[in-house]
Order: sequence, then structure tokens, then C-alpha cells
Amino acid sequence: MQLSFEPKKVFIIIPSYNEGKVIADTVKPLIKMEYTVVVVDDCSTDNTREALAGLPVVYLKHDINLGQGAAIQTGLEYALEKNAEYAVTFDADGQHNYEEIPALLEPVINGRADIAMGTRFKRQEDIANVPFARKLILKGAIIVNGLFTGLWLTDAHNGFRAMNRTALSKIKLRENRMAHASEILSQVKSNHLRYEEVPVKIIYTDYSKLKGQSSMNSINILIDLLLKKIF
Repeated sequence: MQLSFEPKKVFIIIPSYNEGKVIADTVKPLIKMEYTVVVVDDCSTDNTREALAGLPVVYLKHDINLGQGAAIQTGLEYALEKNAEYAVTFDADGQHNYEEIPALLEPVINGRADIAMGTRFKRQEDIANVPFARKLILKGAIIVNGLFTGLWLTDAHNGFRAMNRTALSKIKLRENRMAHASEILSQVKSNHLRYEEVPVKIIYTDYSKLKGQSSMNSINILIDLLLKKIF
């Protein structure tokens, strides 16, 4: 895929909490592609900082653990302040394929969308790759997102996204923890941002499955959304 963009102007935002075992392996391919890599360490208690020592990444650290939503917002604010042309949110645990970043950026760079969101449910091979239990959770989350945000997408809680400066300036996350994924959709709708879904393959490893979102987290997200609607 031929796209005209300067890799250094693409800021890869990686929220990280206790990902010291894998964080170096996650960022090294991104560094090789010459993206600007921003790791937001959400007050990890492991060796995350040491694992990144000597690597040319921007390292930001929260003094207290705030949650993934807060870490993403910190990264987005940094990218906006440093005049990034585009920002990509990217999971620290190795689930996302760096080779798919250009495909995710394509609708944004070519002006069709302000934000592109990865989906596991567009290509048959990607659907087959999703574990059965995770598939059930996600299908429920898709319905919840549609009802609460008004955006009916094919995937939910997929952390692989690309956005332009318009989206960067409009998205202001207040949900510090996992409900931020639904909040992003609400803000896309309320700010009339153009969006597009892009097929992506999630790499499920034993490590990422252990770190991934549980059924209980999904229930917590639903409770958070209900409370926001009520109050």
C-alpha cells in the first residue's frame, strides 16, 4: 500500500501497565519503522522502565495508577502538543500487528475519515481467529455500545485506532478505565467525526489472553455506562 506520510509525524500511543515482559518486543518494530513511539506507563510496579532503557521512545509515567483511558488521554495530549499529524493507539501486550498500521491510517490520510477503528469482524479469517468466549463477550459489547453511543460498529473494545489532528483535538477522555472505549465512540458521534472501520487481525497469545479483558470487566463497563446515563 502506497501512502505519503512522514513516519515521525505518526505518534504511536501505547498505554502500559506492568508489561515489562513484552514491552520491548512491542516497541522495537515500531522504532524500526521510524514512528514516534510514546509509552505511557500507568504507574507500573514491574521492570517496564528498565525494559525500555536505551530505546528511542518517549516515556511518560503516571505517579499513580489511573487506568488505561487516562493513559491514552495522556498520550493523545502529548501528541497534540508535539504537533503530530496522526496518532495511533496500540496495545502494549503485542496483540496488534505493526504491519497493519498503514492500512489503518489509509482512510485517515486519504481524507475519508477523522478516525479509523480496527475490527476483528470484517474478514472471515479474523473472525475465526477470535476465541469463542471472547467472541461472545464482544458481541454483547457491540450491542451495549450501539445502545449507549448510537454508533453501531462490528467490533467493540478494539484498542487499535488511528486518528488525525481533528480527532486528536476533539477527543477528551474522562473515563479513566476500560469504559473509555465506549466514551470514544460517544465523542466520535457528538463531535460529528467521520469514521471508518478497518479489518485487522488480533494476535492472541497465552500472555495476551491472560492480560485481556475479562467478563467481569465487561460487567464493570456496563455499570459505568449505566451510572453515566442515570447521573
